[in-house]
Amino acid sequence: MTKEHENKDVSNEEKKFYKKIVKIVMISTLILISLAGYGVYWAFFDMNRLPTGEFLTEKTSPDGKYTLKAYVTNGGATTSYSIRGELVFNDKRNQSKNIYWNYKEETANITWIDNDTVEINKHKLDVPHEKFDFRNQ
Repeated sequence: MTKEHENKDVSNEEKKFYKKIVKIVMISTLILISLAGYGVYWAFFDMNRLPTGEFLTEKTSPDGKYTLKAYVTNGGATTSYSIRGELVFNDKRNQSKNIYWNYKEETANITWIDNDTVEINKHKLDVPHEKFDFRNQ
């Protein structure tokens, strides 16, 4: 083999090595960005981490399938009251999930429009799939 041919082989191996390093760095960066994004969502926007609050009122859907419970939370001296709405699945051993979170409210006016549509303080939701969270508006 000539020197020129050996230099080309070394150069190709160096290129392959650098490409591998770039791929590893890019994948690692993507993973770190994804974890940071999920961390921000979990810390600030996850409705499962809302404060419990004090029970305010509840209304059951016309068919008895759901109960919407409303709680008022006191954010302390620096923030206003908020309303948390918890949808209870009456036919699934009372499993529940938060579907409503609104800031600067102290009362909850709950009206069931039909078996799967509820209105909370003038926000209409199709349950169990829709949610209202003021932080996402």
